[in-house]
Amino acid sequence: MDIAALATWLITALGGFFMLGVWIRHGGVRRRRTGGSRLPAPVLFGHFVLAAAGLVVWIAYLAVDRAALAWTAFGLLVPVALLGFTMLARWLPVLRARTTDTGPDAQAPAERHFPVPVVIGHGLFAVATVLLVLLSALGTGGN
Repeated sequence: MDIAALATWLITALGGFFMLGVWIRHGGVRRRRTGGSRLPAPVLFGHFVLAAAGLVVWIAYLAVDRAALAWTAFGLLVPVALLGFTMLARWLPVLRARTTDTGPDAQAPAERHFPVPVVIGHGLFAVATVLLVLLSALGTGGN
């Protein structure tokens, strides 16, 4: 289960890296300053940094098999998940507007360009990661 958690975490990270790249490429930071993005940069980058830190802690846990590290990784995932849900809630109106807006997207939020399957996959793998890390920290299923 420990390795499965690592695999889902890495897949989740790939989706997150992709969306971060899309957001930056479409001017997410610039548009945030001008009111064109619904995703606050501190929330987005906080989500990224905490998730990356948790992944490093999880890899350390796999290397030394100390329960405290598994619980630390899980503890880091809790705010990551909360920030992720916050961003999802702020992205959903952008998704709805994308389906009804036919005008030019010069002023559209950068997150308008997130592919829906990537967002869904990122969320599903994130939920799986949280569950697998929790189960591993509880000692369920063995190593």
